[in-house]
Amino acid sequence: MKMCLYTPAMQGKGAFDNGKITEQKPIGFSGEGSVINRVGPLFYWAWAHTPEEGYIPLHPHYGFEIMTYVLNGTAEHGDSLGTQSTVTAGGVQVIKAGRGVSHEERFLGPDMEAFQIWFEPDLRAAAKKEPAYEQYEHDEFPLFEHEGVHVKEVLGRNSPIHLTAEARMWDVKLQPHATYYHTFSQGTTLTALAVKGAGSWGTGEENREDFRERDFMLLASEGEEDITLHAENEPVRMILIEVPERVNYGLIPKKY
Repeated sequence: MKMCLYTPAMQGKGAFDNGKITEQKPIGFSGEGSVINRVGPLFYWAWAHTPEEGYIPLHPHYGFEIMTYVLNGTAEHGDSLGTQSTVTAGGVQVIKAGRGVSHEERFLGPDMEAFQIWFEPDLRAAAKKEPAYEQYEHDEFPLFEHEGVHVKEVLGRNSPIHLTAEARMWDVKLQPHATYYHTFSQGTTLTALAVKGAGSWGTGEENREDFRERDFMLLASEGEEDITLHAENEPVRMILIEVPERVNYGLIPKKY
């Protein structure tokens, strides 16, 4: 296992609605201050927060598959397809932008938090498709609990979400001193964002790497390998996204 760790200071920052919405960006656009600009088809990852309420006006998207995962509070969504929807904690909305769609967002607290994550399909093929909106509630996702480990499969073979881009995603919660076991798939990179708590990754007692709350990590392996995520003296919440190391889509249009 090889791990690269990026502290909050090495991640990008953003803001909307005169600072009512602030963002930490583990993966940002060029010029936004993030050390990481993409990982395979994982193109963008923003962690948004508003203490009370914030609004992002109507704006367009093309091609990308854009997922909003609500951690706390409520996200209201409207788009040019005629959609008016509300997503609550644990819920997900997916915009398959296709040949083009515009949407607006309102985040409602108190202490609303959400991820917006962009996955890149083959944009030349996606640009020929009609745009679509999908929504999923927390109880539609598979859950696994065992010995202080709680795992929600957000993307993967058992998830209700089906993207064109290749990606798997888990929301992992650990009680103090609990351990989560993960098996690498060959040719992939595991991205990890520590939402809460501190702990370590490892392949044994001699090979352990520590992390703290809000750190972002890239973990890689030369082949299939079992690794562990261990919580220290406090609960840990970690978001994991596993993607291929690289994609081969050819030239990418510059519209976002």
